[in-house]
Amino acid sequence: MTSPPAEPPATSLSPGPRVRPSAVLDSLSMSSLLSGDLDDEGDGGGEEDGLGDLEVNPYDGLPFSSRYYALLEERRRFPIWRLRQSLLEHLESHNMLLLSAPSGAGKSTQVPQWCVDYALSYEFSQGLVCCSQPHSVTAVSLALRVADEMDLSLGLEVGYRVSHDDSCTPDTLLRFVSDSLLLEEMMSDPLLRQYGIVVLDEVQQRTVPTDVLLGLLCDVCRQRPDNFRVVLLTHPTLAPRLSTFLGPSVPHLTLDSVLQDPPTTEPGEGSEVAGGRRPAIEILYRELSSGKAPAAAACHMVLDLHRRGEEGDVMVFLASAQETEVCLALLEKECVALSPQLGPLRILPLYAGLGGLTQRVYESSPDDSTLRERGGSEGLDGQGVKRKVILSDSLAEASFSLPDIRYVIDTGLQLKTVYNTQIRANSHVVRTISKHQADMRTQRVNSHLPGLCLRLYAQSVYEDGMEEAHCPGVVEENLSHLVLLLKRLDIADMGQCKFLDRPAPEALMQALEDLDYLAALDDDGNLSEVGIIMSELPLEPPLAKALIAACEYDCVDELLTIAAMLTAPTCFLTAEPKGDETAVTHWRPLMHAEGDHMTLVTIYNNFIEHNQDEAWCTTNFLSHAALRLAVVIRAELLEVMQRIELPVSPPAFGCQDNCTNIKRALISGFFLKVAHDVDGSGNYLLLTHRHVAHLHPFSSYLCRQPPPKPPSWVLYHEFTISCDNCIRIASEVHPQMLVELAPQYYLGNLPSSDGKELLMELRHSLEPQSCHPGQRSDEPSRTRRDTDGTGETHSQSGTELCVVQ
Repeated sequence: MTSPPAEPPATSLSPGPRVRPSAVLDSLSMSSLLSGDLDDEGDGGGEEDGLGDLEVNPYDGLPFSSRYYALLEERRRFPIWRLRQSLLEHLESHNMLLLSAPSGAGKSTQVPQWCVDYALSYEFSQGLVCCSQPHSVTAVSLALRVADEMDLSLGLEVGYRVSHDDSCTPDTLLRFVSDSLLLEEMMSDPLLRQYGIVVLDEVQQRTVPTDVLLGLLCDVCRQRPDNFRVVLLTHPTLAPRLSTFLGPSVPHLTLDSVLQDPPTTEPGEGSEVAGGRRPAIEILYRELSSGKAPAAAACHMVLDLHRRGEEGDVMVFLASAQETEVCLALLEKECVALSPQLGPLRILPLYAGLGGLTQRVYESSPDDSTLRERGGSEGLDGQGVKRKVILSDSLAEASFSLPDIRYVIDTGLQLKTVYNTQIRANSHVVRTISKHQADMRTQRVNSHLPGLCLRLYAQSVYEDGMEEAHCPGVVEENLSHLVLLLKRLDIADMGQCKFLDRPAPEALMQALEDLDYLAALDDDGNLSEVGIIMSELPLEPPLAKALIAACEYDCVDELLTIAAMLTAPTCFLTAEPKGDETAVTHWRPLMHAEGDHMTLVTIYNNFIEHNQDEAWCTTNFLSHAALRLAVVIRAELLEVMQRIELPVSPPAFGCQDNCTNIKRALISGFFLKVAHDVDGSGNYLLLTHRHVAHLHPFSSYLCRQPPPKPPSWVLYHEFTISCDNCIRIASEVHPQMLVELAPQYYLGNLPSSDGKELLMELRHSLEPQSCHPGQRSDEPSRTRRDTDGTGETHSQSGTELCVVQ
């Protein structure tokens, strides 16, 4: 809660049922929320006297702690606090509003708390408050911080819900969720009736779920005009376009009307200096010499800044999580040779894959407060400066606002995963960031001392070589899963989605074609029974179809394990340089002769047999965290299978028939990902787009001793266009299986190759045996009809509605 009631309840409060908070706040009206009685800044009695009267937290009935009041003072110094009254007033008269403020202004922590105040006032008194975030680690971090600020317990009144981790209870009033889970939640509850207010945060990041939610929430507001509110939070860079998209009926709140700071200053999360102004940020451009790696250059810049001996923490922006680990290793190596008189460097990586370890960036050593009090550029007692160095990718551009960041080092790069619809594969591309991203990275400086941003690229790159804004995910990612969700929403009369940027027509056509191949669509282009079941499973469509097919082939237990292992991060730990052979030696006994998919089952079963022992994982160069997550994912999938009453066969792993059935199930979902060895030496031609690839070096076919002959045909899980062009998680399959199980019209659509000719010959030889009575004769024409319909929809330039038909 942002401002507790001025007068505590006359009777003591004790924890009770779910209706407790609204019962406590029954006496609160919006006029009292907006009055000066609830804001000590406008109370003539003095701040200390006002705070002294506030004894009981209305949300749990317990007395406020001293930490609550200390945090309350910090919160009131946020720039966003000045918009509190305006936001509450607009929530009374509008069901949607837009609020824009720079990163670090406090909007992500304060606005959800104000929404709780409003949601429980008796004029509204409608449902829970949900705040969505593009990144799961951000949702967890915000839930921890907000629970602390509200003086409540995490997991009770405040909670989070992200993939494979749910801390919410029926009593949870404020939920921080990932945007992907909120989108999936709309499948079963299209109007989000359990929520009174939804806060869509970090809209400027333009993830696919956030963009889709933006359109769907507009429709929910129209259908629930009286008891539903939506608050959109964004960085000012996207605000003008977003305001135009939403129209004049949606008010736009900004800090411009209440802040008088010059545009070059940046509000931070720490305390403000006198007069509300902050020292200006100096920007320096340093173009890298030819051949110099950005991670190495950033490492040297950090060391140069540290040797200057001036106070202030450092934040470094690198292209990817892998680059942060490279820079971390370089810095740790160089720190050994640093003079102890310079003071210690505390180096912390910050990226999404770290999970709960991201919270370490908020931890401070006991002497940090003493060091900050001294100020200036001198060290503590002549022992140098204690300095924190944060190494991050694009995650920290808008999330994880940290105090005392004086220096920002920006490499100007980011690793993007772009889906190519023509070849049905992702490409890992290192790209230059946009101007908006460069500005946001500069604004992460948050110090009472003059700040410095070192950009490791030429000024001409910023001025002429950067796009104004980064490309939204909806035009760069595989849309098959999104179309499946939208098709499911269409069952609930919500098939229309208003996009800020429309997906490319060819991307939608390809997604529809893939779903049609998987039998997820019926003759009318709606979800079939198989498609409805696929939409229930929290998996990518091919993997969901394979799991459904496993019910027919009596290998559900094994497919559950494979699906969990493929969904979790890789369990194979990256070995130290020149240490790959040591790791492979330990992996070799776990490798299965039938391929990498069976190897995953073997590793999982051994992990369970060793009681999920972390020491066993360390000895075998396996990730304990990844395998633990696989256990959680498998349990979730099993629960879904039992809920929708799909048969679950008992385990039978080890016999040849079971391995054959597993491959049949996998082909049912992954027939689009089959490759043929063109010369017998491991050069694989991918059937769908004629690219040549190789098995990953850690594949069981390359690591076993003696190495077997490369299989002629393989089914693979992933192919990414990168420097190595490897296919990952591959298992041998027989072409006869592919002919029997893949849709017949799919084989005819393959590009010409020797592999296609072989498959067509097999199909003709098996034709009498492969005709199934229930097979649809009009499948090819239906695919063309769906495709044409989608293209026709997107050719209508006069409307902003993208209808998936």
